[in-house]
Amino acid sequence: MIERRTLLCAAAAAALAGRLSPAEAQHVHQNHAAAAAQAGGAYQPRVFTAHEYRTLRLLAGMIVPPENGQAGGVEAGAPEFIDTLASGSERLADIFTGGIAWMDSWMRADSGTAFADAPPVRRSALLDLIAYRRNAAPALNPGIAFFDWARRLVVDAWSTSPAGYEALGYQGNRGMTVFQVPEEALRYALQRSPFRER
Repeated sequence: MIERRTLLCAAAAAALAGRLSPAEAQHVHQNHAAAAAQAGGAYQPRVFTAHEYRTLRLLAGMIVPPENGQAGGVEAGAPEFIDTLASGSERLADIFTGGIAWMDSWMRADSGTAFADAPPVRRSALLDLIAYRRNAAPALNPGIAFFDWARRLVVDAWSTSPAGYEALGYQGNRGMTVFQVPEEALRYALQRSPFRER
């Protein structure tokens, strides 16, 4: 029997390597759901302070906002997912605590307040700066690197959650008696094939 801590460490290592499988992601989601149930329904962060966790929730909601009745990053459990992974990896925890500290420092210099306390328009302006590598500059590079991590893990958390599966229409591995390739997909592939008829 593999210990829960071993599975969390393996999942965190896979996330750091950019190779978190759907099964590992599902395990992390189940783990944070169990932790929330054990705490009486409210998830208690394992790694982040209350301020860091609040910032992470705001960030997750900005990266994948709820749309058309579909759950966003927060509703899909992205903050809990990231906290659970960070509890198994000191390096990942450092990336997020350092990134949140960088965002707070930038926002204090810009608006005199921490990121979570800044007006929404100022928070969006900062994310517009760090969301694109074309804005690379020595002062912004730490924020750009952090946002890349945050975006990837929030999207991973959302897309591997039950809410993400529903929004994406993912049906999983199901047996089929017949597999029909959509006509548009065939045309697209054949147009680009080096073996197409001329």
